[in-house]
Amino acid sequence: MQRYFVPSSGWNDSQVVITGEDVHHIGKVMRMKPEHHILCCTPEGDLAECEITDITTETVTCQIVEWLEEEKELPASVIIAQGLPKGDKMEHVIQKGTELGASQFIPFEAERSIVKWDQKKSQKKITRYQKIAKEASEQSHRTMIPSVSELHSLGDLIALQPNYDWVVFAYEDEAKSQSYRSLKEVLTQIQQGQRILVIIGPEGGFSEQEVQTLKEAGALAVRLGPRILRTETAATYFLSALSYQLEELG
Repeated sequence: MQRYFVPSSGWNDSQVVITGEDVHHIGKVMRMKPEHHILCCTPEGDLAECEITDITTETVTCQIVEWLEEEKELPASVIIAQGLPKGDKMEHVIQKGTELGASQFIPFEAERSIVKWDQKKSQKKITRYQKIAKEASEQSHRTMIPSVSELHSLGDLIALQPNYDWVVFAYEDEAKSQSYRSLKEVLTQIQQGQRILVIIGPEGGFSEQEVQTLKEAGALAVRLGPRILRTETAATYFLSALSYQLEELG
């Protein structure tokens, strides 16, 4: 069954009313009719099987048939703070990160970020990224859509540190060093229900000043394997490793 995310305003007792772009997708793309069944997710992550009762050009009305139980979300919340990369790499980070269970993405402007956003460009990009996260959530059968935050600075991220149980940053010098903190050291200590902020630098990595600032704030530098990863690969590596640690070894 096709899956759709419905905002709180669309839920009413035993009915669900879908509006926006999903109406076109249901009626024109999927060519669904009354009596067809779909899956609807609430903003809180609850899931219901629903039967379509009416389709118009503006709305799709459904009757809730059954509430379902699914365990599709990572048992820990991972927030990816991604240094602004070039081109469409951020889209890749958000799409693949969503598939692997990230709960939030925070773009931030690092010292070595070549790309710069002005206010007008920023809002347009965030809207685009949120749509990518929604589509990736539907495709991967998640029950929640990760949020995409406004542009941050490194100082903003450090100010948020008390909100997390773990703050780590992928540091390429850890991969080069004979004495390093492996990702395994951190992953084996992360518990279900904890919140982890993962900070990833842009193509040029972190500056020495940024590394010093992060360490002084208590963030942990970690090695993501012995090889140097591209900026758009690092989040995928971390999320895959954490998923294996918490969901497969469990």
